[in-house]
Amino acid sequence: MIRAEFSALPEAVDLLIIGGGVTGAGIAREAARLPITTLLLDAGDFAGGTSSMSSKLVHGGLRYLKTGEWRLTLESVRERQRLLAEAPGLVERLGFVMPLYERAKPSRGTVRVGLGLYDLMAGQRNARSVTAQQALQRAPDLEDRGLIGAMCYDDARTDDARLVLRLLAEAQAEGLQLRNYTRVDRLLRNGERVSGAHLVDVESGAARELRARMVINATGAWADRLGGDAPQLRPLRGSHFLFPHWRFPLAQAVSWLHPDDHRPIFAYPWEGATLYGTTDLDQSPDADLHRLRMSEQEATYLMRGLQARFPRLNLQAKDALSQITGVRPIVAEAEGAPSSASRESAIWSEPGLVGITGGKLTTFRVAAREVLSRAAQQLPALMPAPDKAMFAVAGPVTSTAERRLVGRLGAALVSYREQMPAGEQCAIPGQPYQWAELRWALRYEAVVSLADLLLRRTRLGLVCAQGGVQHKAAIQALCTEELGWDEARWQAEWSAYKDYWLAYHAPLEAAA
Repeated sequence: MIRAEFSALPEAVDLLIIGGGVTGAGIAREAARLPITTLLLDAGDFAGGTSSMSSKLVHGGLRYLKTGEWRLTLESVRERQRLLAEAPGLVERLGFVMPLYERAKPSRGTVRVGLGLYDLMAGQRNARSVTAQQALQRAPDLEDRGLIGAMCYDDARTDDARLVLRLLAEAQAEGLQLRNYTRVDRLLRNGERVSGAHLVDVESGAARELRARMVINATGAWADRLGGDAPQLRPLRGSHFLFPHWRFPLAQAVSWLHPDDHRPIFAYPWEGATLYGTTDLDQSPDADLHRLRMSEQEATYLMRGLQARFPRLNLQAKDALSQITGVRPIVAEAEGAPSSASRESAIWSEPGLVGITGGKLTTFRVAAREVLSRAAQQLPALMPAPDKAMFAVAGPVTSTAERRLVGRLGAALVSYREQMPAGEQCAIPGQPYQWAELRWALRYEAVVSLADLLLRRTRLGLVCAQGGVQHKAAIQALCTEELGWDEARWQAEWSAYKDYWLAYHAPLEAAA
């Protein structure tokens, strides 16, 4: 991705998309196919909010069947199957084990019915019942007292930030212009019609105006901060731990109900570590939603859930490599438990603007096409093109490592192989990443800060001990070569990154 200079941004575009999360990226991907000029801006980094802090599951939402959200489940399951087919290496099938215990919910019959419907919606048959012994073969550290068996089924996982970056790269290849760290501090109006935006370069403080025939507000949890007719939001916080795989070894996902409130929680292998979560709590909308930290209450809740099904591991919060906390942009339609709040998206419009918030990671493509269809009621040129694959075909894949790179880079893998030093196209010891991935990101993926590189372009800051401090010298050398950072800039970047990591990603030492 080529990041435009602030001074080189156009004076006017047909379509301005505000928000570089998965929703905005999905809209940009669809809009790039149209004969229009499109610009996408984000006040922070691409995927810097919810879209890098999610549970990273591409799933149908099995629990939505319980609340009667049949349409949402059907739509989600179909989109999951589509992403599995179109984005191999980026969206990957993930087997789940749901252990069943004597005199405990859910019962085998209840789960069997729910999974049967789940499979029916996907047009396949994956759910199966296994014995207690077979369950322990799949997850040897499970609590075996009272274990009577398990139900197994399939969903999928992704790296949410890399999904956003892949969508943006595909869109830029077809004409999208984009820029991160560019804040829209107010909308421009011509009478009652939105006609553009006032922009501020976050780095330099420079400001300018940009005219747009149509503006799309895709800022997620921040959607009501631009004014207009945005719905009232109910931000819900979700927190996760990342444990070293050797301390929490899993070959597939395990899902179970928390003993306190019977909410579903889960753990699964992700990016060389084990991700475990999640919580679901109301978050004050007045807080800085980019800077949230797991509370002691959440940590205690999660560790109680872990102890209930994996007591022999004797894991504590301080054993984690890191933790992440993000917000889900839920539309505040009614009171009630956070987990019962609908994950449906909300779309609104006014002259010159269409907004969207809420929704699920899995259904970003459907949401994108709905938004453009709504915008086309005002500007017909925005009518979505005939439905096509979201991702370009990258060619044959010959190994697991190459499949992973294809998922992240797509057709750019050819250039990656040609341009990156051969000696760097090998795995960093103990990690799924290659050194060349960092160099590529620094050169081509709009990296502005060290946090962009270590928390979103790669996840080294989350899956390495102490935020990746053991690789500090090697990372500095790459940043110096690719971005021209001198010693003073490097020290400032490292200090800012380390302070941020300690404040928002370091595990809670006191929680047990």
